[in-house]
Order: sequence, then structure tokens, then C-alpha cells
Amino acid sequence: MLTVDDVTEALRQVFDPELGLDIVELGLLYDVQIAAGEITVSYSLTSMGCPAGPLIQEQILEAIRELPGVEKVDLQLTWDPPWTPERLSEDAKLLLGFGF
Repeated sequence: MLTVDDVTEALRQVFDPELGLDIVELGLLYDVQIAAGEITVSYSLTSMGCPAGPLIQEQILEAIRELPGVEKVDLQLTWDPPWTPERLSEDAKLLLGFGF
């Protein structure tokens, strides 16, 4: 049976091509719900005009569909709350120059 940790780990394969970091480290993954083979992922992007948005969405779908037992994937792009650099992991903050 899949867990939220399994899905989160799979999503570490999804990279923002502009920043070179995965969506988990970037704080773009907001929520994961699992119910009877259906995975619902709430995520955001660093900005509404993010040119990598379609690519990131497709990579999320691919990463989750590779997991065993997944029958349906529902992606929910959200802007609430808006993404800010505070959502970055500590490692990502250091790599991107937000840590002092």
C-alpha cells in the first residue's frame, strides 16, 4: 500500500529546469492524498507565469503513474497560499542564496 512518503519520494524526481532543484526541496508540493488507488497532489509553481509549469505537471504525472497500484492521478495546481521563498527547504535556501 502506498504512503504519502512513497509519493513524496517519487516526486523528488521532478525538477524545475530553471532552478535545478526538485519540487519537494523547492516547497512546491503542498499536499498528497491517497484513497483506493487514487492519488491527489496539490502543488504550486514559483510564479503564475512559470514557463516550466506544463513540463512540471507532466513530470509529476509520470512520476506518480510509475508507482505500483496507482489507478488515477488528480493534480490540483493552487495559488493559495502563494509560493514564497520561505517554503524552500534549508538546503535549497543555501543553494539559491536565501540562507545567511
